[in-house]
Amino acid sequence: MQVGVFIPINNNGWLTSTTSPQYKPSFALNQTIVQRAEHYGLDFALSMIKLHGFGGPSRFWDYGLDSFTLMAGLAAVTTRIKLFASIAVLTMPPPIAARMAVTIDSIAPGRFGVNIVSGWQKAEYAQMGIWPGEKHFANRYGFCAEYVTIMRELWETGVSNHKGEFFQMDECQLLPLPSAEIPIICAAQSDKGTRFAAEYGDYNFCVGFGVNEPQRVAPSIARLVKAREETGREVGALVMQMIIADETDEAAMAKWQLYCDGVDLEALAWRNEQAGADKSADPFATANRMKQNSDVFPTNQGVFVGSYATVAALLDEMSEIPGLTGVMLTFDDFVIGMEQFGSRIQPLMKSRARATVAA
Repeated sequence: MQVGVFIPINNNGWLTSTTSPQYKPSFALNQTIVQRAEHYGLDFALSMIKLHGFGGPSRFWDYGLDSFTLMAGLAAVTTRIKLFASIAVLTMPPPIAARMAVTIDSIAPGRFGVNIVSGWQKAEYAQMGIWPGEKHFANRYGFCAEYVTIMRELWETGVSNHKGEFFQMDECQLLPLPSAEIPIICAAQSDKGTRFAAEYGDYNFCVGFGVNEPQRVAPSIARLVKAREETGREVGALVMQMIIADETDEAAMAKWQLYCDGVDLEALAWRNEQAGADKSADPFATANRMKQNSDVFPTNQGVFVGSYATVAALLDEMSEIPGLTGVMLTFDDFVIGMEQFGSRIQPLMKSRARATVAA
């Protein structure tokens, strides 16, 4: 099973709580995390892009870095781990994103990929005057399909003459070509988004729910497996999963309860209002998923809480889900959490028996 880390490019990681670890994003913080991930043999690191936070007492995600420039810096201080930057497709023409990707590939040959962000939160784009209107909710995967098509044409041939509904290229050129294929990651949950991932992605993130319930992500993976069988393409299923670990189950659960007690309801209410803007979203869409359990859960992903042995066993159970390729981990405290995973959890995992720790 592949394992990656979803690095904290925005403040406080993925816990919307006033009682969880509070920290600002920085290059130094993410360098430490990614270099330790590389040391412990993790396969990849990915940074998201979020352009408007949720506010509230925790000021959740109000502080954030840029994904491409952060990953370019991390490319220069790592040697093996794969790196994925996220592009908010409404903010940048595809030829520019493609050129930036080739530039990072020249820093870290064969180690770079791109995560496609279609855009579900209106406030991110309206603040800059680039929100295309409510029609984008219905059009966004057609927009992304053209976006990825243009990037791949440029990466493969150095030229694009794509003529579509959203983009028209006129002998658009890109040289040099990348040193290797640049993989595309998607994070689609809706039926339409899952179909997009199956047609255009190399990986798709699937999301589970609950505490210590690894099987709850199985239906999401099954939907991707069905879609990729219809397209005939190999698309890996990656699961976003939070880890909260300690010496004992009781100690880990006490931390989790503390974070739940401090859930930032104001920030979540603002997020849910934004998520409700897409009236056509299907039950699996990101916007609807984010609202589930929002009044009791300080995170919108599945959580494994327990001792190092408990967490290792849960990850091994998840690895057996048909169609799963790997997991992308988040932590309450990323520096401590990465050390816990690398030195205490990973050695207990049957599904990571071949992971190599650097000298």
